[in-house]
Amino acid sequence: MAGMNLPLAGVGVLITRPAGQAAGLQAGVAELGGVPILFPTLAILPCADPDALARHMADLAAYDLALFVSPTAVRHGLAAVPAWPAGLRVGAVGQGTAAALRDAGFARVLAPTDGGDSEHLLALPELAAMDGRRVVIFRGVGGRELLAETLAKRGARVDYAECYRRGLPGADPASLIATWRRGGVQAATVLSSEGLDNLFTLLGAGQAQLIRATPLFAPHPRIALHARHLGVAHAIATPSGEAGLLRGLVEYFAHG
Repeated sequence: MAGMNLPLAGVGVLITRPAGQAAGLQAGVAELGGVPILFPTLAILPCADPDALARHMADLAAYDLALFVSPTAVRHGLAAVPAWPAGLRVGAVGQGTAAALRDAGFARVLAPTDGGDSEHLLALPELAAMDGRRVVIFRGVGGRELLAETLAKRGARVDYAECYRRGLPGADPASLIATWRRGGVQAATVLSSEGLDNLFTLLGAGQAQLIRATPLFAPHPRIALHARHLGVAHAIATPSGEAGLLRGLVEYFAHG
Protein backbone atom coordinates (compact mmCIF):
# COMPACT_ATOMS: atom_id res chain seq x y z
CA MET A 1 0.00 0.00 0.00
CA ALA A 2 1.22 3.51 -0.83
CA GLY A 3 0.50 4.71 2.69
CA MET A 4 3.11 2.30 4.06
CA ASN A 5 5.81 4.49 2.47
CA LEU A 6 4.85 7.49 4.60
CA PRO A 7 7.34 8.37 7.37
CA LEU A 8 4.95 7.71 10.28
CA ALA A 9 3.11 4.78 8.69
CA GLY A 10 1.16 2.96 11.39
CA VAL A 11 2.76 4.85 14.30
CA GLY A 12 0.29 5.60 17.09
CA VAL A 13 0.95 9.18 18.26
CA LEU A 14 -0.63 10.45 21.46
CA ILE A 15 -1.78 14.07 21.16
CA THR A 16 -2.39 15.81 24.49
CA ARG A 17 -3.43 19.26 23.24
CA PRO A 18 -6.59 20.77 24.77
CA ALA A 19 -9.94 20.00 23.16
CA GLY A 20 -10.47 22.26 20.15
CA GLN A 21 -6.74 22.86 19.64
CA ALA A 22 -5.57 19.49 18.35
CA ALA A 23 -6.87 19.61 14.76
CA GLY A 24 -3.64 20.89 13.18
CA LEU A 25 -1.37 18.36 14.86
CA GLN A 26 -3.90 15.59 14.33
CA ALA A 27 -4.02 16.33 10.59
CA GLY A 28 -0.24 16.56 10.38
CA VAL A 29 0.25 13.16 12.00
CA ALA A 30 -2.39 11.58 9.76
CA GLU A 31 -0.90 13.09 6.59
CA LEU A 32 2.43 11.47 7.50
CA GLY A 33 0.73 8.08 7.86
CA GLY A 34 0.51 8.06 11.65
CA VAL A 35 -2.47 7.19 13.82
CA PRO A 36 -3.37 10.24 15.95
CA ILE A 37 -4.72 9.37 19.42
CA LEU A 38 -6.44 12.32 21.10
CA PHE A 39 -6.37 12.61 24.88
CA PRO A 40 -6.45 16.23 26.11
CA THR A 41 -4.52 16.75 29.33
CA LEU A 42 -5.37 20.43 29.76
CA ALA A 43 -8.77 22.08 30.01
CA ILE A 44 -9.01 25.75 29.04
CA LEU A 45 -11.36 27.54 31.44
CA PRO A 46 -12.67 31.11 31.79
CA CYS A 47 -10.46 33.56 33.67
CA ALA A 48 -10.72 33.43 37.43
CA ASP A 49 -11.10 37.21 37.88
CA PRO A 50 -13.15 38.74 35.04
CA ASP A 51 -13.36 42.09 36.84
CA ALA A 52 -9.58 42.45 36.90
CA LEU A 53 -9.41 41.54 33.21
CA ALA A 54 -12.10 44.11 32.41
CA ARG A 55 -10.10 46.82 34.21
CA HIS A 56 -7.06 46.03 32.07
CA MET A 57 -9.17 46.19 28.92
CA ALA A 58 -10.57 49.57 29.88
CA ASP A 59 -7.00 50.88 30.31
CA LEU A 60 -5.57 49.21 27.22
CA ALA A 61 -4.93 52.45 25.32
CA ALA A 62 -2.42 53.48 28.00
CA TYR A 63 -0.01 50.67 27.03
CA ASP A 64 2.77 50.87 24.48
CA LEU A 65 3.00 47.16 23.75
CA ALA A 66 0.78 44.09 24.19
CA LEU A 67 2.47 40.69 24.25
CA PHE A 68 0.69 37.36 23.81
CA VAL A 69 2.23 34.15 25.10
CA SER A 70 0.18 31.62 23.09
CA PRO A 71 -2.55 31.23 20.47
CA THR A 72 -4.92 30.54 23.39
CA ALA A 73 -4.02 33.92 24.87
CA VAL A 74 -4.76 35.52 21.49
CA ARG A 75 -8.16 33.90 21.25
CA HIS A 76 -9.31 34.60 24.80
CA GLY A 77 -7.55 37.94 25.12
CA LEU A 78 -8.97 39.48 21.96
CA ALA A 79 -12.42 38.18 22.87
CA ALA A 80 -12.26 40.37 25.98
CA VAL A 81 -11.29 43.54 24.09
CA PRO A 82 -14.25 45.73 22.96
CA ALA A 83 -12.06 47.65 20.48
CA TRP A 84 -8.32 47.43 19.94
CA PRO A 85 -6.64 50.83 20.50
CA ALA A 86 -5.12 52.37 17.40
CA GLY A 87 -1.35 52.38 17.60
CA LEU A 88 -0.98 49.68 20.26
CA ARG A 89 1.70 47.32 18.98
CA VAL A 90 1.46 43.57 19.47
CA GLY A 91 4.12 40.94 20.01
CA ALA A 92 4.11 37.17 20.21
CA VAL A 93 6.06 34.37 21.88
CA GLY A 94 6.61 32.08 18.91
CA GLN A 95 5.44 31.86 15.32
CA GLY A 96 2.23 29.99 16.15
CA THR A 97 1.11 32.89 18.31
CA ALA A 98 2.25 35.38 15.69
CA ALA A 99 0.19 33.55 13.06
CA ALA A 100 -2.87 33.69 15.34
CA LEU A 101 -2.45 37.45 15.66
CA ARG A 102 -2.08 37.88 11.90
CA ASP A 103 -5.20 35.77 11.38
CA ALA A 104 -6.98 38.15 13.77
CA GLY A 105 -6.08 41.09 11.53
CA PHE A 106 -2.76 42.41 12.87
CA ALA A 107 -0.47 43.11 9.93
CA ARG A 108 2.61 43.90 12.04
CA VAL A 109 3.56 41.47 14.80
CA LEU A 110 6.78 41.63 16.79
CA ALA A 111 8.01 38.04 17.03
CA PRO A 112 11.25 36.04 16.76
CA THR A 113 11.82 34.35 13.43
CA ASP A 114 13.29 31.31 15.17
CA GLY A 115 12.56 29.78 18.54
CA GLY A 116 9.25 29.74 20.34
CA ASP A 117 9.95 30.93 23.87
CA SER A 118 10.34 34.06 25.97
CA GLU A 119 14.12 34.01 25.62
CA HIS A 120 13.95 34.40 21.84
CA LEU A 121 11.38 37.19 22.08
CA LEU A 122 13.49 39.03 24.67
CA ALA A 123 16.52 38.83 22.36
CA LEU A 124 14.85 41.09 19.80
CA PRO A 125 16.46 44.55 19.60
CA GLU A 126 13.04 46.23 19.87
CA LEU A 127 12.82 45.03 23.49
CA ALA A 128 16.34 46.02 24.54
CA ALA A 129 15.56 49.51 25.90
CA MET A 130 12.22 49.68 27.71
CA ASP A 131 12.58 52.69 30.03
CA GLY A 132 9.20 54.29 30.69
CA ARG A 133 7.24 51.93 28.46
CA ARG A 134 4.09 50.16 29.59
CA VAL A 135 3.61 46.53 28.58
CA VAL A 136 0.63 44.25 29.07
CA ILE A 137 1.12 40.49 28.78
CA PHE A 138 -1.88 38.39 27.78
CA ARG A 139 -1.59 34.92 29.29
CA GLY A 140 -3.32 32.28 31.37
CA VAL A 141 -3.26 32.29 35.15
CA GLY A 142 0.25 31.41 36.31
CA GLY A 143 3.16 30.40 34.14
CA ARG A 144 6.73 31.59 33.65
CA GLU A 145 7.71 35.01 34.99
CA LEU A 146 10.83 35.47 32.85
CA LEU A 147 9.25 37.76 30.27
CA ALA A 148 7.75 40.19 32.79
CA GLU A 149 10.73 40.14 35.11
CA THR A 150 13.24 40.81 32.32
CA LEU A 151 11.21 43.64 30.81
CA ALA A 152 10.83 45.21 34.24
CA LYS A 153 14.61 45.06 34.75
CA ARG A 154 14.96 46.86 31.42
CA GLY A 155 12.78 49.70 32.70
CA ALA A 156 9.27 48.75 31.60
CA ARG A 157 6.13 48.81 33.72
CA VAL A 158 4.55 45.39 33.15
CA ASP A 159 1.04 44.13 33.89
CA TYR A 160 -0.65 40.79 33.25
CA ALA A 161 -4.01 40.39 31.54
CA GLU A 162 -4.84 36.84 32.65
CA CYS A 163 -7.60 35.92 30.22
CA TYR A 164 -8.00 32.18 30.86
CA ARG A 165 -6.90 29.46 33.23
CA ARG A 166 -5.80 25.88 32.79
CA GLY A 167 -7.36 22.95 34.59
CA LEU A 168 -7.41 19.17 34.74
CA PRO A 169 -9.90 17.61 32.27
CA GLY A 170 -12.43 15.15 33.58
CA ALA A 171 -11.36 12.50 31.09
CA ASP A 172 -11.73 8.73 31.50
CA PRO A 173 -8.34 7.21 30.61
CA ALA A 174 -9.58 3.60 30.30
CA SER A 175 -9.64 3.51 26.49
CA LEU A 176 -6.21 5.16 26.22
CA ILE A 177 -4.71 2.78 28.78
CA ALA A 178 -6.09 -0.22 26.89
CA THR A 179 -4.66 1.08 23.61
CA TRP A 180 -1.30 1.78 25.24
CA ARG A 181 -1.09 -1.65 26.88
CA ARG A 182 -1.64 -3.44 23.59
CA GLY A 183 1.16 -1.45 21.95
CA GLY A 184 -0.97 1.09 20.11
CA VAL A 185 0.91 4.16 21.40
CA GLN A 186 4.44 4.38 20.04
CA ALA A 187 4.99 8.09 20.71
CA ALA A 188 3.59 10.79 22.97
CA THR A 189 3.57 14.54 22.34
CA VAL A 190 3.29 17.23 25.00
CA LEU A 191 3.46 20.99 24.59
CA SER A 192 3.83 22.00 28.24
CA SER A 193 5.21 20.65 31.49
CA GLU A 194 1.79 21.12 33.07
CA GLY A 195 0.19 19.01 30.36
CA LEU A 196 2.71 16.24 31.05
CA ASP A 197 2.09 16.42 34.79
CA ASN A 198 -1.62 16.08 34.10
CA LEU A 199 -1.03 13.04 31.89
CA PHE A 200 0.63 11.28 34.82
CA THR A 201 -2.23 12.36 37.10
CA LEU A 202 -4.99 11.25 34.73
CA LEU A 203 -3.46 7.84 34.05
CA GLY A 204 -2.62 7.24 37.70
CA ALA A 205 0.49 5.96 39.42
CA GLY A 206 -0.19 2.39 38.30
CA GLN A 207 0.18 3.38 34.65
CA ALA A 208 3.16 5.72 34.98
CA GLN A 209 5.52 3.19 33.41
CA LEU A 210 3.54 3.35 30.17
CA ILE A 211 4.50 7.01 29.87
CA ARG A 212 8.08 6.52 31.03
CA ALA A 213 8.75 3.73 28.53
CA THR A 214 7.35 5.59 25.49
CA PRO A 215 9.37 8.08 23.39
CA LEU A 216 8.06 11.52 24.30
CA PHE A 217 8.36 14.56 22.05
CA ALA A 218 8.27 18.14 23.34
CA PRO A 219 8.87 21.38 21.39
CA HIS A 220 11.20 22.88 24.01
CA PRO A 221 14.27 21.60 25.89
CA ARG A 222 12.74 22.76 29.19
CA ILE A 223 9.74 20.44 28.76
CA ALA A 224 11.95 17.53 27.69
CA LEU A 225 14.12 18.05 30.77
CA HIS A 226 11.03 18.02 32.98
CA ALA A 227 10.01 14.72 31.37
CA ARG A 228 13.42 13.22 32.17
CA HIS A 229 13.07 14.33 35.77
CA LEU A 230 9.79 12.38 35.85
CA GLY A 231 11.57 9.27 34.66
CA VAL A 232 10.77 9.34 30.93
CA ALA A 233 13.54 7.31 29.33
CA HIS A 234 13.42 8.90 25.87
CA ALA A 235 12.40 12.57 26.04
CA ILE A 236 13.19 14.28 22.74
CA ALA A 237 13.31 18.07 22.41
CA THR A 238 12.14 19.04 18.92
CA PRO A 239 12.12 22.38 17.11
CA SER A 240 9.38 24.71 18.30
CA GLY A 241 5.67 24.47 17.54
CA GLU A 242 3.59 21.75 15.95
CA ALA A 243 5.75 21.78 12.83
CA GLY A 244 8.77 21.11 15.04
CA LEU A 245 7.00 18.21 16.75
CA LEU A 246 6.19 16.65 13.39
CA ARG A 247 9.75 17.09 12.20
CA GLY A 248 11.07 15.47 15.37
CA LEU A 249 8.69 12.52 15.00
CA VAL A 250 9.72 11.97 11.39
CA GLU A 251 13.43 12.14 12.18
CA TYR A 252 13.10 9.73 15.10
CA PHE A 253 11.08 7.07 13.31
CA ALA A 254 13.15 7.38 10.14
CA HIS A 255 16.07 6.07 12.16
CA GLY A 256 14.06 3.69 14.35
